[in-house]
Amino acid sequence: MKKIILSALVLSLAVAVKAQEIPERKMQRPMMHQGHKGPQHGPGLAMQKLNLTEEQKAKFKAQHENFRKQMEELKKNEDITVKEWKSRMKALHQENKEKLQGILTADQKAQIEKMKSEHKAMQEVDARARLEKMKIHLGLSDDQAAKIDKNRKEMAEKMKALHEDAKMDMEKKKEKMKELMKEQKEKMKSILTEEQMKKMQEHKPQKPPKRAAI
Repeated sequence: MKKIILSALVLSLAVAVKAQEIPERKMQRPMMHQGHKGPQHGPGLAMQKLNLTEEQKAKFKAQHENFRKQMEELKKNEDITVKEWKSRMKALHQENKEKLQGILTADQKAQIEKMKSEHKAMQEVDARARLEKMKIHLGLSDDQAAKIDKNRKEMAEKMKALHEDAKMDMEKKKEKMKELMKEQKEKMKSILTEEQMKKMQEHKPQKPPKRAAI
């Protein structure tokens, strides 16, 4: 799991370095976000904390561009089977991750591990806060809250195992994820009363309506 998170953050850093080369993007932020004084998040902040040298930034940018070109060439190749295409794509991703990780120093990798631990701790705090809000809003008993928390942790472990399964392709992972979400929904139905379920559904964020094709 540590390697996966490290790889994901390294990839994010490459994108963040690329984005910093375009100052105009700062002007494209919605006005409602200007003047926001809250805590910053995302790969941009992670990059600042790692104190990348100009040489490292240049290497990240070059590798990001090289990987993009390799992927573009692979997409244009129509003389290979789908199986071979997936295999080459997987190999390119692995090669890219290794090259990006090779740019970082041991201290920077240690800093990423520290940020990962802090992020995990914050996720747990957020999850507990959401559960407390749900407990108040739905009038959950202590027993119901304990069961929901247990269900959440079990689901997180299953999702983690699914994410780390290198043998399963993305399509099968998507199907399995849908099954897990359905399973979680059924478990919630068995924990909550009819009235609580109805109340929870009423306060779910509504998806924006799809725009009609012109």
